[in-house]
Amino acid sequence: MVDILRRAGVEVVTAGLVAGPIRASRGVVVLPDTTLDAVAGEDFDMVVLPGGQPGTDTLAADPRVRAILARHAQRGAYTAAICAAPKVLAEAGLLEGRRATAYPGVLEARAGGITLEEAPVVRDGRVVTSRGPGTAMDFALELAELLAGPQRRREVEAALQRP
Repeated sequence: MVDILRRAGVEVVTAGLVAGPIRASRGVVVLPDTTLDAVAGEDFDMVVLPGGQPGTDTLAADPRVRAILARHAQRGAYTAAICAAPKVLAEAGLLEGRRATAYPGVLEARAGGITLEEAPVVRDGRVVTSRGPGTAMDFALELAELLAGPQRRREVEAALQRP
């Protein structure tokens, strides 16, 4: 997602819950640009949550994450999540009365007030959700379109040589 957004000319800031590298669920090591504490008070056009377990549970349990999501949603910024991360949006109350998608089984127990869809990407107002790793490209391109416009999305997608 970061690569696609940067190709679209979007300024992306990645933030970790703590300083230093993060080992993702499949052993991929990511080095965030900064820490969550360092950017918690900043206003962004969009906050995007990555999926994967147990990281999604860690995000859901962090009061700083919930506060940032609530503040950004209240000011009309986009919030987005992929794979298991839509459950973080649900637990923060941001999916109530909305259409959404997620990795199968993630939102079913929380479906009260959420209209679940099986589409690769679902956008409902200022909230964007996606199903999982196989939909990450579609998700990233949707985010690029929202932040940089449809023409820029088409240019980025053409350069990717997608079928």
